[in-house]
Amino acid sequence: MRGRVWGVRGSVALGLLVLVAAASVGVGRWEREFGGRSAEIHLALETVNACIALLLAFLVYGRFRRTYKRQDLLLLQGLVVLGTANALLTVTLVASETGAFGNWLPPALRIVGTVLIAASALSPDRLARRRGWRHWALAPAVVAMLVVAAIVYWRRDSLPPDPDTETRLVPQLLTLTCFAVAAVAFTLQARSRDDELLRWLGPACAVGALARLSYLVFPPERADSLYSGSLLRTASYLLLLVAAGREISRHWALQAQAAVAEDRRRLAREMHDGVLQELGYIRSEVTGFREADPPRVERILAAGDRALDETRQMVEALGRPDDEPLGLVLHRAVEQLSQRYGVVLDLQLDEAIVVDRAQRHALVRIAREAVLNAVRHGKVDRVRVELGRDADGSRLVVQDGGPGFDPATRYAGFGLVSMRERAEALPGTFAIESRPGWGTRVTITW
Repeated sequence: MRGRVWGVRGSVALGLLVLVAAASVGVGRWEREFGGRSAEIHLALETVNACIALLLAFLVYGRFRRTYKRQDLLLLQGLVVLGTANALLTVTLVASETGAFGNWLPPALRIVGTVLIAASALSPDRLARRRGWRHWALAPAVVAMLVVAAIVYWRRDSLPPDPDTETRLVPQLLTLTCFAVAAVAFTLQARSRDDELLRWLGPACAVGALARLSYLVFPPERADSLYSGSLLRTASYLLLLVAAGREISRHWALQAQAAVAEDRRRLAREMHDGVLQELGYIRSEVTGFREADPPRVERILAAGDRALDETRQMVEALGRPDDEPLGLVLHRAVEQLSQRYGVVLDLQLDEAIVVDRAQRHALVRIAREAVLNAVRHGKVDRVRVELGRDADGSRLVVQDGGPGFDPATRYAGFGLVSMRERAEALPGTFAIESRPGWGTRVTITW
């Protein structure tokens, strides 16, 4: 399903890019014949570009402080350099005379910025080696800009005051290549990672590549005139603005999740220090009345054991991190039952299966209930638990070699009803196979 959705999205995105390319060609031909000077609009667009790039850089810096990913570090530096280049271009549009230094520095910085963004797109999903980068994240970008500025200033006398069309060809080709590579790399990464920022960086870089292509096909003749390439560049930055909005939404969602997780941990501590201790005390006190009424005391002790088991499970679920693998959580949950009831477990768990928090909780409860049923009703000493994949999807199987029963004639207790409801809410299916003398097999597929 996910592949089909991405196929539809890819087709739509490709169609939109073709339409934008065709429109840019048409507008470019119109510019050749009827284009005029629009210095004020050009200045406004460059100011918008600079502000958006620096805003997203600020947000990516906060993201880097949370993730310490090398990709975020390179993306931060690329955005800072691009934002600075656009800000300097705004200054050159305002100033009447800037000379070779002012005319050459923004294009040179733009090359550095696009190279850093392409490097970010190609960077593997790894952590930065040193945590100290959080304090020096902008240092490489600042050093690179100072070095480029020093080189341009040193060569200012040998550079023409205003770059001509042939001189601009190589920078345009280089930035076009970098944006195209970044667009493909970010799009491929977004297909395998749940990251809203990456989903918008790919289209933004694609539109940026179209802007460079427009500049190559229809080179601008005047710096203070408005061309289709300028509009496409601003369109790419507007997509970055959408990415910034999505990143802000994601930040607040993570803040809310962190607050919920902290509240869950607090509740787990309270239950552990309060309810669990009181239940343990009640059980120990009831043990002293075993000689007076053994059957009743045994029933009370059994109920107390079940209450303790359920409370421990609740405490563990509340204090458990949300990113734990399903296989690890299942192993720990059924291992606790194995130690408590003396049951031998045959485990075959696929650690690569990934589910969300609600699904993980439901599957753990189903597995525990199935194992407990095998122990209490089947009186078995060995249970097999499997977690894997097949042609129908992922599956969880709990099987025992007990006496079995006939599901068609036996009353379905609340435990079976609860397992079925949890399985259907995944969404998934619940199936139970059993007959006298054969054992019981519970299968959940989702």
